[in-house]
Amino acid sequence: MARERVCDSVVRQIEQLILEGALKPGDRLPAERKFAVQLGVSRPSLREGLQILSARGLLVTRRGGATEVTESLNPALENPLLELISASPDAQEDVMELRHAIESMAAYHAAARRTQTDIELLRSAYKRMIASHGEGDAVVEAKADADFHLAIGEASHNVVLVHVMRSLFSLLRRSIHYNLENLYQRPDNFKHLRDQHYHLMNAIIDGDPDAAKEASDEHISYVERTLQDMNIHRRREARAHRRATGLNLS
Repeated sequence: MARERVCDSVVRQIEQLILEGALKPGDRLPAERKFAVQLGVSRPSLREGLQILSARGLLVTRRGGATEVTESLNPALENPLLELISASPDAQEDVMELRHAIESMAAYHAAARRTQTDIELLRSAYKRMIASHGEGDAVVEAKADADFHLAIGEASHNVVLVHVMRSLFSLLRRSIHYNLENLYQRPDNFKHLRDQHYHLMNAIIDGDPDAAKEASDEHISYVERTLQDMNIHRRREARAHRRATGLNLS
C-alpha cells in the first residue's frame, strides 16, 4: 500500500507540473536519479509513476531511454485543419477575433494575479520582442511577439487558458507572422505596436486589470483596423491593375 501511495504521489506531482506549464510539450524529464531526488521518492517509485503517465499518453519514451512530455497534449487543437487555417490569409480575421477574446481575458487576469516572477518574465519577453525587430527576420520577430503574449497568458494563472494558448501557439505565431509582414510595410507601425505592448505590459505590472484589458483590446483593434485598411487598399490596387491591363474580370 505504501508503494502505491508513493507511486500516486509521483503521478500527481508530474501531472501538476504539466498542468501548470512547468513541463511543456516536448520537454525532456530530468535524469532518473536527479528527478527522484527532486520529487522526494525512490527511483523504483518514480519508474512506476512514469509508466502510468506513459500509458495515459502524457509522456513518451524516446530511443535511448529519454522520457519527454508528449508533443501533442491536445491533438484536437493540433491537426491538419489548423495548419490549413493558419496558411489561409482569408482566415486572418477569424484568428484576430479569437485572439481578441482570449488575450483580453488573459490580460485582465494577468494584471490581477501576476507575481514578481511573472513580472520579470514579462519584462524579459518584451525586451526580446523589441530586440528581435532589429534582426530583420520576420520569423524570429513573430516568435518573440507570440512569446510576449504567451507570457501574459501564463501570468493569468488560468491553467486552461494557458494550455489553450499553447495548443494554438503555432496558429498564433503564424497569425502574427502574417500580420508583421504586412504591418511593417508602413514605417510608423512598429512605433505604434511597440508603444501598445509597452502600455499593456505596464498595466499588468501595475496590477490594473481594467487598464490591462483596455490596452489589450486597443492593441488587437489597432492590428485589425490596420490590416483591414491594407487589404482594402490591396484589392483596390489589384482592381486598378486589371483595368489598366484590360483583364478586369469582376
